[in-house]
Amino acid sequence: MSIASLAPDYIRAIMAYQPGKPISELAREMGIPEESIVKLASNENPLGMSARARDAAIAAIGEVSRYPDGGAFALKKALCERFGVKPEQLVIGNGSNDILELASQAFLAPGLSAVYSRHAFAVYPLATNARGARGIEVAAKNFGHDLDAMAAAIEPQTRVVFIANPNNPTGTFVPGAELEAFLAKVPRHVLVVLDEAYTEYLAPEQRYDSIAWLARFPNLLVSRTFSKAYGLAGLRVGYGIAHPEVADLMNRVRQPFNVSSVALAAAEAALGDDEFLARSAELNRRGMTQLVAAFRELGLEWIPSAGNFVTFKVGDAIGVNQALLRQGVIVRPIAAYGMPHWLRVSIGLPEENARFIEALRQALA
Repeated sequence: MSIASLAPDYIRAIMAYQPGKPISELAREMGIPEESIVKLASNENPLGMSARARDAAIAAIGEVSRYPDGGAFALKKALCERFGVKPEQLVIGNGSNDILELASQAFLAPGLSAVYSRHAFAVYPLATNARGARGIEVAAKNFGHDLDAMAAAIEPQTRVVFIANPNNPTGTFVPGAELEAFLAKVPRHVLVVLDEAYTEYLAPEQRYDSIAWLARFPNLLVSRTFSKAYGLAGLRVGYGIAHPEVADLMNRVRQPFNVSSVALAAAEAALGDDEFLARSAELNRRGMTQLVAAFRELGLEWIPSAGNFVTFKVGDAIGVNQALLRQGVIVRPIAAYGMPHWLRVSIGLPEENARFIEALRQALA
C-alpha cells in the first residue's frame, strides 16, 4: 500500500497550482542569460516596489531574528485609517491567497459546497477541494461572472461564493451596482468572498465602495493584496476585511506569524504611497493601450481587461508559447482555466511590451 493512499480521496484528486514560469527556470532550460529574459506571466508590477516600501523593508531586516507581530498592529492601524474599519474586522494573510484559504478553512467542510465561475482564479476550486467540499462551477458569461446563474446555483449546503473582480485570468469586470444587487439576493448563511486583487487598477468610472457594503452585508468578505499594484509579490502580504465574527473565525485558523516582519513593514509603508500607486496605474493604462493596438494590428481576438494583464487568442497556444519562450519572453498559458487556445500577458514597461509584441509577431509568423 502506498503511503499516498492514506490521504483522503479529495486531497489526492487535487491538481497542484501551476505558477508562472520563473526567469531562472527558463534561463536553465533554454540557455538564455537571465538579464535578457522578459517575464510577463504573473501580473507583477513592472515598476517593482516603491522607494518608501523598500526603505521600510530594509529597516525591518535588522529585527528578523525576532518573531513578527502576530497581530500585525501597525499594518492594521494603517488599514483602519485608510478604510474606516475596525481592527477586529481585519485578517492579515500571506498574500491574498492566504485569505482565500482561510475563508475556505473556516467555512467549508465535507458535505458543504462552494460556488465559483468558470475561467475564474484557480485557487477557488483548490481551496474548496482541500476541505473536502464540493465545488459548483457556473458557466461563464462573456468570459466573466454570470451573477444570476451563480445566485441560482446556491444550494442549502453552500457556504461560500467566490467572485473575482476584476477576474483573473480574463480581466472581466462586474459593475458595482450588479455586485450590490447580487449580495442582496444571497442567503445570509453564505459567505461571499469578493476577491479584489486588482482593484487598484480600476479606472475612476469603474470604482465602487465594497467596504461600505460590509455594514449591510455581514456575510461579505473583501480580499485584497499588496502583490499587484503595490509591487510586493515576493513578500507575500494581503488582507481581508469582513464582519468581526467572520474575521474572528478566520483568525482562529490562521497560522501564528503568517506574515513576516519585513512584509508587514513594507506593506504599511506601501499603503501610504499614493504617488507610487498613481504612477503604477498610469503606466498600466498606457501599457494596455500599447498591447491592444498590437492585437488589433495582428488581427488577434482579446478580452477587454480591467486588470494589469490581457488575455488574447492565438489558436495554437502551446506552439506560440514555446516560440515566445525560445525568444526569452514568458507569458502565461491558461489551458488549465478551460481556455486552451488563449494566452495571458501581463503589462510591463513600454520596452518590455515592445519586446513581447515583436516576439509575438515572429511567433505567429
